[in-house]
Amino acid sequence: MTPGPKTGVEQPQLGRVLVIGGCGFLGHHVVRLLLRDWSCSFVSVMDLRCERNRRPASDGVEYVEADITDADNLLKVFARLAPDVVIHTASPPAQGAAGITHELFRRVNVEGTRAVIAACQRTGVKALVYTSSASVMGDNASDLVNANEDYPVIRGKAQTEYYSETKAEAEQLVLAANRAEPSPSLLTTAIRPSGIFGEGDIQLVHHAVNVYREGKDKIQVGTNTNLFDFTYVENVAHAHLLAARALLVTHAKSQANETKPLDYERVDGEAFIVTNGSPVYFWDMMRAIWRAAGSPRGTDHVWILSRDLGLVLGFLSEVAFGILRKPPTFNRQRIVYSSMTRYYDIAKAKRRLGYAPLVSLSDGVKRTVRWTLEQEKATAAKS
Repeated sequence: MTPGPKTGVEQPQLGRVLVIGGCGFLGHHVVRLLLRDWSCSFVSVMDLRCERNRRPASDGVEYVEADITDADNLLKVFARLAPDVVIHTASPPAQGAAGITHELFRRVNVEGTRAVIAACQRTGVKALVYTSSASVMGDNASDLVNANEDYPVIRGKAQTEYYSETKAEAEQLVLAANRAEPSPSLLTTAIRPSGIFGEGDIQLVHHAVNVYREGKDKIQVGTNTNLFDFTYVENVAHAHLLAARALLVTHAKSQANETKPLDYERVDGEAFIVTNGSPVYFWDMMRAIWRAAGSPRGTDHVWILSRDLGLVLGFLSEVAFGILRKPPTFNRQRIVYSSMTRYYDIAKAKRRLGYAPLVSLSDGVKRTVRWTLEQEKATAAKS
């Protein structure tokens, strides 16, 4: 299978590509972009379940159901598929029930990634691109203002979100495996996206549209002076493939005993922040989603809630829903998230990966909301 590039720009051959989590939100966009814009000899997808987000059979993608935490079976799958490039996007959603989710985060994000690295090392994989998160740099209390990769990764007691703790540990494992024994030819990198949204999103936009549908768009937490970085999912997928290309170029040079990239050029062993490069005020983003969903209203009806009061109400909501044994629709995490400043400098990704967003923030919002509304109609038609 050699799908040709459709962007008018010749892309290098990526060889045999395996997308782990390729039926998930980000993963299936990686697969779609691979088939649309890149040249590959073979594309395969590994996921725990492969029923959703499948490509048509005519695209020639092979789907394999496997659990990355089953190291023995994972090695067998890698040996059979023989990928040159592995793009590892698999992870549980960041939002979840505390007790069970903590165990799941560690098992999938840390132990699963450890097993993926081992399988790469033992089967001759050339390039491993890992989906990390920009949240590894945040403590959910301090603002991040134009933060870059020189900022420290927050770990241990200072990291208040266990999801981010496990993503940081997994990223550390991936980067440590770069050029390391027992497979010094394996090159690795990590992509740190912020605020991913897009078609298939069941978190940010899905929740925001529900807020509008339920008439809860009257409340704003804070003064809306906090800039926030959101990233359209196709742009995140694009960054992963640019990183894979860069690793393969470096791998080929290494095999030919050419000089290693200089420190300011390196992709292997490095992490890269990826956003749309268009930070916006948090509540402006929410209102853009609501407008795309059909809201004719501006801000005259808005009641501004202080962050401190929001945290109290969020705590009471958590307690009440805890008694009912249901996940809270309004919690302290969302209050913190919506009132923080968190935006990033993507100069490193631009310079070393050649990254630039393919889709603007406004177009991404329109596409995502349109997809969300279409899903609503399809669900209503079935019921």
